[in-house]
Amino acid sequence: MGVAFRDILSDYKKPIGWDELAGNAAVDGNNALYQFLTTIRQPDGTPLMNSQGRVTSHLSGLFFRVSNFLENGMRPVFIFDGKPPEFKSETLSKRRDLKKKAEDAYKEAVFIGDTKEAFRQARSATKVDAEIIESSKKLLSLMGIPFMDAPSEGEAQAAVMAAKGDVSYSISQDYDSLLFGAPKLVRNMTVSRKRKIRGRTITVSPEKILLKEVLSGLEVTRENLIEMGILIGTDFNEGIKGVGAKTALKIVREGNFEEYISEKMPDFHPLPVKDFFLYPPHTSQYSLNWQTPDNEGIIDYLCGTHDFSKGRIEPQLARINKGSGQKTLEQWF
Repeated sequence: MGVAFRDILSDYKKPIGWDELAGNAAVDGNNALYQFLTTIRQPDGTPLMNSQGRVTSHLSGLFFRVSNFLENGMRPVFIFDGKPPEFKSETLSKRRDLKKKAEDAYKEAVFIGDTKEAFRQARSATKVDAEIIESSKKLLSLMGIPFMDAPSEGEAQAAVMAAKGDVSYSISQDYDSLLFGAPKLVRNMTVSRKRKIRGRTITVSPEKILLKEVLSGLEVTRENLIEMGILIGTDFNEGIKGVGAKTALKIVREGNFEEYISEKMPDFHPLPVKDFFLYPPHTSQYSLNWQTPDNEGIIDYLCGTHDFSKGRIEPQLARINKGSGQKTLEQWF
């Protein structure tokens, strides 16, 4: 879900044009798939499905977003989550309970014909399961896009790769990427340039956040930023009730993090969470090789196996191969 830093980051979000995004980029794969699954749905919340009843919303989102990346000279590598740390188990358990409740509420809303509530509950019940990930990897392979499984958190692996300079930036909607040390985080990479927030459709554009500007502007260290996240609440710990981003910033600036934790969360030991952000599990064993897309394979997989319309897929493939007047894929790769 990510740490709630929005209130203190508005001054550090800078618009970035698509023409500035050419180069290697590490994509938080699970985060991207979750976006596709929650947004690409029918008005009553039903996801896109093929004739066998298999969900295809994520494949639609993935195909068109990756195509857009390639047209703009971007070379993405998708990174999927590996084994979560032990101290994330409680968070995952609570999420499963909430999703189960949302599933039940969705069925009830469908039964009574409340499409608006059905859509809302369907989004809340969204899960990225093994079948979703495997089918996504299949499509990425056909599109010539490298991917990997992280030892643990995908956004942590992406942040490390960005810090090493193997990619130019990390792509994720979650601000946790900054806690993991991503020097440059890029958000809002939607193809449609629109996003639904609290029932409203708004226009969004890509934005970048530079970690060094955040730390300098807030007058904190990265360790302080992590402490702020712990106070607010992260994917790995519950926060302190009533502590938002601005209050957390005040606490760490005054050097009262340890005292506040001891008083408000006496049974919680923050060091494992702090160390996980500072020194996340990662690997250096990866290969960043991009290949020319297998056009026939893509059409067979999307249109043959998953009932996509050739009228939508073939023109997009033609655009990629033409490069919209830019370099061809052979020249890129």
